[in-house]
Amino acid sequence: MNIDLVHIAIVLGVILFSMTLHEAMHGFVAYFLGDDTAKREGRLTLNPIKHIDPFLTIFLPLMLALVGGPIFGGAKPVPFNPDRVRYDEWGAALVAISGPLTNLVLAFVFFGVYAVIGAPSVGIPAQILLTAVSVNLGFFIFNMIPLPPLDGSRVLYALAPEFVRRGMEAIEQFGIFFIFAIVLLASSVIGQFMSVVSLFFIDLFAKIFGLS
Repeated sequence: MNIDLVHIAIVLGVILFSMTLHEAMHGFVAYFLGDDTAKREGRLTLNPIKHIDPFLTIFLPLMLALVGGPIFGGAKPVPFNPDRVRYDEWGAALVAISGPLTNLVLAFVFFGVYAVIGAPSVGIPAQILLTAVSVNLGFFIFNMIPLPPLDGSRVLYALAPEFVRRGMEAIEQFGIFFIFAIVLLASSVIGQFMSVVSLFFIDLFAKIFGLS
């Protein structure tokens, strides 16, 4: 039980840290591109409480951690007005992918720290670093799935024809309910997909840091 509680505490701490940076980066990039919506609504902040979504940030990742599955999730979306950012749809896509790319960079950095300092294969420091790699890769992969309202859908939106955009906008109105349905109905497929992609990045990181 103590081991489980320690693991839960580590996962929760990593989630709050990683998703705070993820959401804050959305706001900072939007602000840089000319939209101050996030700033006006108090979301241009590193306060994790401002970004927590009870289901996506806490419940879903912790349940996945407890059952030993790939850990993924999200947070309360940072508001921005795509009509106010520069570069039109591509500016909106840049705002969207800045969050997942932040998680990918964090995963790379945490893996690098683990590789460089020679963290022991057991113990709290290694557990924190490896959990941070796993969680951030999970958030990166999950949020880059091109389904509304996930961040990857904004990239598809910039490329898609008008009738596809209208359909995506209709789906996005259901927000969290749509994502909940996808997770519920296709959890095994999503888990397998994320495991394969996570292993790809871990192998890539290992090659970069000379561990394979």
